[in-house]
Amino acid sequence: MEAETSDRRRNDRILLVENHDLTAKNGGRRTVGDGPDPSIDASAGRPDDTQSIRVAVVDDHEMFRTGVIATLQPHFSIVGQAPDVESSILMVRETQPDVVLLDVHVPGGQGGGGAEILTRSHPLSPNSVFLALSVSDSPKDVGSVIRAGAQGYVTKTISSNDLISAIRQVHEGYAVFSPKLAGFVLSAFQDDEATETGLPAQDDELDRLSSREQEVMRLIARGYTYREVASELFISVKTVETHVSSVLRKLQLSNRSELTRWAADRRIV
Repeated sequence: MEAETSDRRRNDRILLVENHDLTAKNGGRRTVGDGPDPSIDASAGRPDDTQSIRVAVVDDHEMFRTGVIATLQPHFSIVGQAPDVESSILMVRETQPDVVLLDVHVPGGQGGGGAEILTRSHPLSPNSVFLALSVSDSPKDVGSVIRAGAQGYVTKTISSNDLISAIRQVHEGYAVFSPKLAGFVLSAFQDDEATETGLPAQDDELDRLSSREQEVMRLIARGYTYREVASELFISVKTVETHVSSVLRKLQLSNRSELTRWAADRRIV
C-alpha cells in the first residue's frame, strides 16, 4: 500500500510532453484532439515573464546548441552553454542556472556523459534542475540520467513550443518526459524503490532476455506493431519477428497478449 501511495504521489507530478499529450496535476491525461487545455499556457510560443527563468544548455554539437539557444532566448535568460563534461560542471557552478538542458552523450570527464555532469554538478548548484534533451531514447540512457537525478527526459524530436513548456514545468517541480519513454522512466523509479526498500530488483525471467530482446519486449507489450518497433530501434521487421519469437520461447509464452500481461504484472511497461 505504501508503494502504491508513493507511485501515486510521483505520477501526480509527471507530465508527458510532445504533441501536447500531458498528464495534469490531478492525474488526468489529455491527448491530441481533446481540444484546448486550460492548464497549458496558450502563449507558450511567445515571450513572457518566464524570461526570469535562468537556463543553461549542454550539448557537444555546436550547431544544435546554437539553434536551441536561439529558440529559447526570447523566452528565458540564457546564462551559459558548454560542450563537454568538465566545462559543463564549471559552467553550472559559476552560473547557478535554474534549469540545465542536458544532452546524454557528452564527451570528456570519466566517460559518464550527462549522468556524470548531473552527479558532479548538483552539489555545486543544488537549486538547479536538469532536463535531459537527447536524440537517444534507449532504456539505458533514460535510466542513467533519471537515477542520477534528472527532473525529466525529452527527445530532440520535441517541438519548440513543447520544449519551452517542458522547461517551465520542470522549473515548477514537475517530472517531464516524452510519452514513449514513460515505461523506461517508471522502470527506473521502481528499481530505485526496490533498492531503497531492500527488495530484490532482479527478475530471473527477465534476465533470460538480452538487452535488445528486453527493448523489443517492452515496445511490443505497449502495443507497438512490428513495423513501429523496427522504426523505433532502427532494425528490420524480420529482426523484430526473430526477437519476439525468442522472447516468447524464453518466457514460455504463447502470444503477444500473454506477453503484455506478463510485462504488466511486473510493471515494466
